[in-house]
Amino acid sequence: MGAMKPEEIANYKGVYVFAQQVDNKLSGIAFELIGEGKRLAEKLDTEVTAVLIGYQVKDLADELAAYGADKVIVVDDPELKNYRTEPYAHALASVIEEYKPDIMLVGATAIGRDLGPTVSARVKTGLTADCTSLEIGDFPLVAIPGKEQKHNQLLMTRPAFGGNTIATIACPDNRPQMATVRPGVMQKLDKVEGAKAEVIEFNPGFIPNSKYVEILEVAKAVSDIKDIMDAKILVSGGRGVGSAENFKILEELAEALGGQISCSRAVVDSGWKPKELQVGQTGKTVRPQVYFAIGISGAIQHVAGMEESDLIIAINKDEDAPIFDVADYGIVGDLNKIVPALTEKIKAAIAAKAAN
Repeated sequence: MGAMKPEEIANYKGVYVFAQQVDNKLSGIAFELIGEGKRLAEKLDTEVTAVLIGYQVKDLADELAAYGADKVIVVDDPELKNYRTEPYAHALASVIEEYKPDIMLVGATAIGRDLGPTVSARVKTGLTADCTSLEIGDFPLVAIPGKEQKHNQLLMTRPAFGGNTIATIACPDNRPQMATVRPGVMQKLDKVEGAKAEVIEFNPGFIPNSKYVEILEVAKAVSDIKDIMDAKILVSGGRGVGSAENFKILEELAEALGGQISCSRAVVDSGWKPKELQVGQTGKTVRPQVYFAIGISGAIQHVAGMEESDLIIAINKDEDAPIFDVADYGIVGDLNKIVPALTEKIKAAIAAKAAN
């Protein structure tokens, strides 16, 4: 992959985000990326453009505008009804070649992790995967004598070596600068009802070839598990809970609070809870108003997924557990005694309030 000439790079402008939709419903990551894109665009004195790919999806443009998109490029074609690598990659790569974005952000979802690398290879640029932080700044970060320090670069930060260190990566010699961004990490903007964006319809043409897979059947997983990323209150358990059966204590607390259960990786590895409930580096990033960390030691990989919670309450028998370093309130003791007592107090308080 050869470096672009400076005059070529100068042709690339604007922050673009892939606005993921499934079954003609926008995914939450689309709004998170617009919010983050807006923040980056302000520093570059430019606009945010959402790229909407699908079939009969034009009516979703207003919703993208309501969350901050200045422009929406719509690629609408029957070949794009369901996500398939080849037609979607052709659509997004064609948009990049036609409109030349400076920055292209894609969600690190199942779709985005497939689409992002395919497109970056096609347009001959780099891609930083699973980013948790993005900034505009200088690269190299510290000026090196005899080496040009480039300004207004996208500095893409991601965990490395199992989350034990953080790497900041740039793409100074090629455009667009591409990243996949972990869902739940970036903040969406407040919705502005009635906001409008400039809508551009673009269709590069789709001719099915040997890379087009044929979808024979779409089998949707049926699950009654609510997404923990949407929860206002999470009661999260770790290895210290002791067993799958013992999670009943935590479930009673969650029920009393009107919250949801979540867990650490150790719990999933032990087979006590499904992967959908895992918080952390290899799970989901959550931002509830209240997060109970019960029997969770607080490894850096777990903390990375919940440290932005408004209020963190830790219960652990080990007073030296790292979780207490990030907790707003900490209780040292046996969760088997503390949690049921806490549940009873909450139930009593709710009953008293209802009586009044």
